[in-house]
Amino acid sequence: MSDIVVHPTAIVASGAQLGAGVKIGPYCMVGEHVVLRDNVELISHVVVEGNTTIGAGTRIFPFASVGHQPQDLKFHGEASRVEIGERCTIRESVTINPGTEGGGMLTKIGNDCLLMACSHVAHDAHVGNNVVLANYVGVAGHTVIGDYVRFGGMCAVHQFVRIGAHAFIGAHSMIDNDVIPYGMAIGNRARLAGLNLVGLKRSGFDREAIHTLRAAYRMIFSSEGTLRERVDDAAVMFKDASLVQDVVTFIATAKDRPLCLPRAGSEEE
Repeated sequence: MSDIVVHPTAIVASGAQLGAGVKIGPYCMVGEHVVLRDNVELISHVVVEGNTTIGAGTRIFPFASVGHQPQDLKFHGEASRVEIGERCTIRESVTINPGTEGGGMLTKIGNDCLLMACSHVAHDAHVGNNVVLANYVGVAGHTVIGDYVRFGGMCAVHQFVRIGAHAFIGAHSMIDNDVIPYGMAIGNRARLAGLNLVGLKRSGFDREAIHTLRAAYRMIFSSEGTLRERVDDAAVMFKDASLVQDVVTFIATAKDRPLCLPRAGSEEE
């Protein structure tokens, strides 16, 4: 326990579990059911409450609030949870709320995420790995955010929306429909603005895979036939293209929200 550093002004409940190398700075508060894994750092004025587990190497900056009661009028004190992965950076004034009985009892954030100042992750949201929420991004309840999604500043995400892996959401966007994997959505209310080609290249996808995905995108979002017919055709025509199959599966498993589509008559790709 000698490698754990707790500032004299911090309040750590007796039941809290602290891993090796944990640092808790001035005026932080840590609740009795909190688990801080190895090398977690709470810099100062951080409050972590509830049934919250924070993964190894995560750093949380001043005035963040993690694990307090969700902002849901249906919440009635159930013992729901927050799980935050390893090596995340959670900046100033971020708020992360636990799950609810109506949404699976768990809010989960993956590994290597960056939550910039004043961003919010609501009850029962599931955020993947390597996700970036820029300043003032609000992720509503029951949303599912895939791996490597990037948000510009001041975006809002409607409850129950899904955003597929490697998607890019432009600044000031309001996302009220599902966004396909590898897609780019912009606007209020957002429309699909093509593929996240810059992100795909930066992530190391090869040119042939990107070229095939572009061809499938044009096919799926053309004006001929119905969307379902075009998706079914793409599933067969591009059966060996993993990126295309990710998009096809995402569309086929839609449940609560409609799909974010390109603006009528656009030439986006």
